[in-house]
Amino acid sequence: MSAPLLQVQDLSVTFDVARRGSWPWTEPHKLQAVKQASILLEPGRTLGLVGESGSGKSTLARAIVGTVPVSAGRVLWRGADIAQMDASERRAHGRHVQMVFQDPLDALNPRMTVGQIVAEPLLTHMPDLSKAQVRTKVGAMMERVGLLPALVNRYPHEFSGGQCQRIGIARALITEPELVVCDEPVSALDVSVQAQVVNLLQDLQRDMGLALMFIAHDLSVVRHISHRIAVMYLGRIVETAGAAELITNPRHPYTRALIASVPIPSPKAERARPRPVLQGELPSPMAPPSGCVFRTRCPIAQPDCAEASPPLTDLGQDHLVACPHHAEP
Repeated sequence: MSAPLLQVQDLSVTFDVARRGSWPWTEPHKLQAVKQASILLEPGRTLGLVGESGSGKSTLARAIVGTVPVSAGRVLWRGADIAQMDASERRAHGRHVQMVFQDPLDALNPRMTVGQIVAEPLLTHMPDLSKAQVRTKVGAMMERVGLLPALVNRYPHEFSGGQCQRIGIARALITEPELVVCDEPVSALDVSVQAQVVNLLQDLQRDMGLALMFIAHDLSVVRHISHRIAVMYLGRIVETAGAAELITNPRHPYTRALIASVPIPSPKAERARPRPVLQGELPSPMAPPSGCVFRTRCPIAQPDCAEASPPLTDLGQDHLVACPHHAEP
């Protein structure tokens, strides 16, 4: 096992939300977007992060990148606490951690050409490069992501959604980072284009030795690209394991429900298999249930589930589950 590239230890992110119709000095609501999340990512590996909308996946990703303030816990990059870095160290760190966003068109500046968009990180992190060197790097990266270098003078609206996402990937990779955080990079794309983008990311990971954090709703996509998967619910990580282990042997009832929601290509098998259906809506993160946050929708909830939030327990083979009543293999 190689040394960790990224370690997140008991990370919490809380936002203040003003009370509607209240006075300015009134105490705001506390929205607990992420609570005591811990993950580990090694160089060249992919961590998949899955869960419903509102589970805290994107907030966790932005806290790791540094665009969202951390309320508690630590983010360690090669053992160094990001919060303790000075301005120059943070600038250097930004070169090694980049992000690919969900909506490819909204993530690109419509007033800049594709060449300017891809080159922008170079101007920030490698200001000593000449214009000729920048043009060479931009052309090579465009070609690497499957776009013609001759298109550098066009604008984002002239490209399809899949091409815009390739531009976003080129922009993220132009500084040769070690970690790329992909925040639902295929959810806005057609199914056939999704496969192309996922395969592109895998090829780039192999060629450049990238580590990836891949966030998605679709568990089948996450399974295809990930080495390890973490499942989030209402700001908590409720289960994490190797991709094959988690898919074939899910132990948390929420994970089992997510897997059951993935359709099977065979209509006969699809009709025959049991399908647990989650009841109710995702609770508000401003008023989460006491104890286990999943208990209000859990089919196996017990009275003790309301008493305390269950910690992640190692069941062996580095399979961690936050449920004392988890399913047996």
